[in-house]
Amino acid sequence: MAKPSTGLAPDPMVERLRAALGRRAFTEQKMFGGTCFMIDGNMLIGTSKRGLLVRVGKAAHAAAVARPHASPMEMGGRSMEGYVHVAPEGTATEADLRGWLGLALAFVETLPPKVKPAKVAKKRA
Repeated sequence: MAKPSTGLAPDPMVERLRAALGRRAFTEQKMFGGTCFMIDGNMLIGTSKRGLLVRVGKAAHAAAVARPHASPMEMGGRSMEGYVHVAPEGTATEADLRGWLGLALAFVETLPPKVKPAKVAKKRA
């Protein structure tokens, strides 16, 4: 039996990122209106119809936004230092995509793994 159609075409960038990450251990999570890829619980890179969200860290931020088709990531009118938005034109080739992914990996691989806190049962009064 076929899955019911949601009317949304799958994002081809999701498949490109899965392929580019290869055998690396990662998870996917729906966030920011798209799909984010996480390594050890830390957000690495995300995709949506607006383009790519790349986590580069504060030290690499200025150099990253100076690259073609890149701009500071903004949410709610606030600039998010350490995160860069890349327009679809900036990931047209596999080499472009690997370059952005490499930048994100260089930063995120320096972060300690995030441990999910254990759920604590709420006490009833």
